[in-house]
Formats: sequence, structure tokens, C-alpha cells
Amino acid sequence: MPADDDDDPSTIRSIAVSPDDVVDAYAYSQENPGEAVLRITPPFHGRMRARIHVYRVDDTELTGAVHVRPADVIEPAVVSEYPDLESELDTADPDEASRLRKRHAEAVRAWQERAREAIVDAVGLETDAGRHEVEIKRLG
Repeated sequence: MPADDDDDPSTIRSIAVSPDDVVDAYAYSQENPGEAVLRITPPFHGRMRARIHVYRVDDTELTGAVHVRPADVIEPAVVSEYPDLESELDTADPDEASRLRKRHAEAVRAWQERAREAIVDAVGLETDAGRHEVEIKRLG
């Protein structure tokens, strides 16, 4: 495939992302069924915009889109600090569970604030030709 082909994601040099989209996508995937990613759709060119996309069935083969996992766009140390509710709920009585859910929602909001400031400078895209590194440009 030629390097200038509109369907070739290796032509991408940088992707612009909204920090809100990145952290919202990560939090969504932790708290809900389905998966949220940052989606880049053809035609591809040097500078692209990645937007939040939620799905249950991966359609990248049909659309030619590239999905970037939000965890790959947030610094690993911050990703690992995402608040865990399930382990606390396993041992909680019903009254305690309500308090834990409220505390968890507050912890997630605080984590999202930290994560918005922890966007990495580059990410690898998976292409047919292998991994392709691109710069991350923050919007906003």
C-alpha cells in the first residue's frame, strides 16, 4: 500500500485529542459494559483528530478506523491509580454499599482531574505494517 494512500494509517504523524475524551473513555470502560476508545477514521492524513467512540462490536475491519485505547494515552502510573469499587463492594453490607458508591464517584472525579494532566506525548498505532508511533496533541 503506498504511503500516501488515504486508507493507510501510517501516514498519520499526529493525533489531536481532547483530554476530556481520553479520561471519559477510560472511565466509561471501567464502569460500563462495552468499550470506549479514541477513534480515528479514514481518510487518513498527517494530522488527525481522535474522538471518543463507544462500541460493543469492533467494526474496524469494516470501517478502516483505528482505535486507540485511552489507557495508552494516559501515563501508566495514573492509569494504575484508577479507583476500584468492586473489591470494596464485595465485602460491604447494603447500607455501606451506598456510601461506597458515593465515595467512589468522588474518587473517580478526582482521578479524572489528575488524568487530564497526564496525557502522554506519543502513542503507537497498530497498522498492517506494524506499530507506528504518532505524536499526541492536546486540544483545549
